[in-house]
Amino acid sequence: MSLASSPLSRTAAWTRELAGAKRACAAVLLGAVSVLAFAPVHFWQILFVSFGGLVWLLDGCHGSRAALGDRLKCAGLTGFWFGFGFFLSGLYWVAEAFLIEPWRHGWLIPFVMTALPAGMALFFAAACVLAMGLWRPGPARVFALAIAFGLAEYARGHVLTGFPWNLIGYGLLTNGPLMQLAALFGVYALSLVAVLLFAAPAAIWNANGRSRGTALLAGILFVLLGLGYVWAERRLASAPEEATTVRLRIVQANVDQADKWRPENSAEIFAEYLDLTRSEGLGEMDLVIWPETALPFLLGDSPDALAAIGEALPQDTTLLVGVARVVDQRDPSGRLEGRAVFNSLLAVGTGGQILDSYDKMHLVPFGEYLPFQDFLESLGFMQMTGVRGGFSAGTGPRLLDIPGLPPVWPLICYEIIFPDEIADRGMRARWMLNVTNDAWFGSSAGPYQHFHQAQVRAVEQGLPVVRAANTGISAVIDPWGRVLTELGLGEKGLIDANLPKVGPITTYVALGMKMDILVLMLGILGWLVCRSARIGANLTGSYTTPMNQTGLGTHHQDAEQPSVFAN
Repeated sequence: MSLASSPLSRTAAWTRELAGAKRACAAVLLGAVSVLAFAPVHFWQILFVSFGGLVWLLDGCHGSRAALGDRLKCAGLTGFWFGFGFFLSGLYWVAEAFLIEPWRHGWLIPFVMTALPAGMALFFAAACVLAMGLWRPGPARVFALAIAFGLAEYARGHVLTGFPWNLIGYGLLTNGPLMQLAALFGVYALSLVAVLLFAAPAAIWNANGRSRGTALLAGILFVLLGLGYVWAERRLASAPEEATTVRLRIVQANVDQADKWRPENSAEIFAEYLDLTRSEGLGEMDLVIWPETALPFLLGDSPDALAAIGEALPQDTTLLVGVARVVDQRDPSGRLEGRAVFNSLLAVGTGGQILDSYDKMHLVPFGEYLPFQDFLESLGFMQMTGVRGGFSAGTGPRLLDIPGLPPVWPLICYEIIFPDEIADRGMRARWMLNVTNDAWFGSSAGPYQHFHQAQVRAVEQGLPVVRAANTGISAVIDPWGRVLTELGLGEKGLIDANLPKVGPITTYVALGMKMDILVLMLGILGWLVCRSARIGANLTGSYTTPMNQTGLGTHHQDAEQPSVFAN
């Protein structure tokens, strides 16, 4: 069988020739199956199929259109539909939040589950447009796609407050040893590396044969992946399992979100937390942790509740509790101008006094606030939490330094998915605390994806993560991403554990964004080398002959100079 007639070559040719609705459906399907690479499935090998298929679809855009504008339009639409499938499949669980109060929000589900994936898909559309502008036959096109997606994923994490959920790099950072790569590169740089790796094998097969240059690139990448796996396995095997003397208790009360904010339930919920907190062994604890918005009332304005907490806590034991907090805003003369509501973490000491607080700075759009809040409220719209005027953002990242405890980075809810907002700002934290309320999303994939990203933060930062979630997943994670103990979704109970020791400063922490820039520059260098060397000519010397033979359109061949990889 000739190379040009091999099954993969025929599949490449068929994929390239897709047009119209068939091309859009193929792109949506490829994007949708990509999500199997993420939690809870972690079938990362599927990305070889999805990004390989995307390369072939973009080959069709390049080979079937003579004008650059037509190529870019085709690539943009292909990338959009790929992204729509990716985000529809990856964020389906967002609809769960609209079913908590379906009489208020249920009607929005069709609109949200169309607008959200479509909006996020614009980043993938832009990536494919940029890649098409750099597209060349052979391995250069693999570098082009990786560079474009690397930039798009970074933009997705920063534009309009950012939403770096399920970055492509997470697909490479499964629960095995490969998660250790985050300590070197960070997830943004690994997104570029992942696309390079996953796109290269399929890119070997052009519509009429194989590109030896791309085969060489794929071989090199697999060798590097193997070396990375060996390094990661050794790093994990040599990682000590050391703990501090700090004893902590995580309380997971498993309060149903639909019942939580009913006024008649507030006393029962508070009593439930107190009863779990008082469980046997409390006297040994240095720290008790309740999750995000654990209490459905303003604890800071409830002296009786603070007194009850103070009575329950042993001497020198601190409670960290997630609650809403209201602050009066006054002008210089002291006149009340308004009130700001914060999603906060309070440190409560023995006797019920509030020792310190942290206000969430990275709020969830449409969940905790509305863009153009006053205008949209005047039209009758309200964010999911139902707080009039929306939550206010805190002043910025800060450490909580509580007497008797190591300094901690507090992160409320999805603040932990922003890797470059957790940084050493003059004083390195000794651990990270993530309090969250994933009850909004039931038992869907959302809480599992959230938890996996918390694991990756631990490896990136070289810091242990303590996670308290209302309905799960609560856990203690060491600086190597190992889950030492956990409470699953839908469970009620306690975690009593020692706080793990801090890990070594990682390469990612030491270099920060310099690592992202370095990987990007290496990607650009690879593209320049492949482009200038004219690597990757097909064995037949033609890039688009089979499509020309089909009579489906006029296709243009890029001239290639012979090279050692071309015959």
